[in-house]
Amino acid sequence: MKYYHQPVLLKESVENFLTDKNGVYIDATFGGGGHSSYILENLDEKAMLIAFDQDKEAVMKNCIKDPRLHLFHANFIHVNEILKKKNIKQVTGILLDLGYSSFQIDNPSRGFSNRYDCILDMRMNQENIYSAQDIINNYSKRKLSKIFKEYGDFKNASRIADRIMKKRNKKRIITSFDLMNIFYINGSFSKRKRFFSRLFQSIRIEVNDEINILKSFLLKSSTILLKGGRIAVISYHSIEDRIAKLFFKIKNQDIPFRMIHKKVIKPKIKEIKTNSRSRSAKLRIAEII
Repeated sequence: MKYYHQPVLLKESVENFLTDKNGVYIDATFGGGGHSSYILENLDEKAMLIAFDQDKEAVMKNCIKDPRLHLFHANFIHVNEILKKKNIKQVTGILLDLGYSSFQIDNPSRGFSNRYDCILDMRMNQENIYSAQDIINNYSKRKLSKIFKEYGDFKNASRIADRIMKKRNKKRIITSFDLMNIFYINGSFSKRKRFFSRLFQSIRIEVNDEINILKSFLLKSSTILLKGGRIAVISYHSIEDRIAKLFFKIKNQDIPFRMIHKKVIKPKIKEIKTNSRSRSAKLRIAEII
């Protein structure tokens, strides 16, 4: 299969979470289909792969013709309902790639990137009601400050929120450049780039409720994985990585995980050179005991 989105940490994630070539697996974030394609290459005929993606465009553009694949247009938070439909109680492994795909970033109409003057959107599921515009133009100063502090790690979150409030009181903020032009970032290009990356990240996380969904899904994974089954989580910022790390380290009867690797797995220099978007990726793998 030819896929548009270049999968990150492909071999490291797939080869470490496959424990049974005839098992039932979940690709919770299908995206461009890169991970799913490689998983299927390494499974036998009796295996099954259940894949999720809340982005209808991803599902339509990256179809893999394989009877072992069952692809659903749904957020992975609905895993229990889907498994029930398939009459499956537990699975052998779960892969969760928390990044957003290249065709989302590179498509100006989706409003994810700060490289284009595009309508602020950032919805991974375009059937959802609230977009980035709603967050920026309707949230209170307190709520804006909260998301910038928690999801962007801004120490001056209140000041950032205040500038947005002053701008929107005069004119509605519609496009990415409307938002970016509010701020003057003194310093290097890299400093400016980092500021806007964190700003857009904060808004995107809030639009898609990413943190709450991740926490809820990790709890569900502890009940749907078979004993000895594994979950691989690829994250791209410290918030997600910290959640996965702390969750897998909890030692109690309700969440019986053990880490497969003591240290986080990161992309090798060769991968970073061929795919610059992989440079912030971190992989953690845990097993049900």
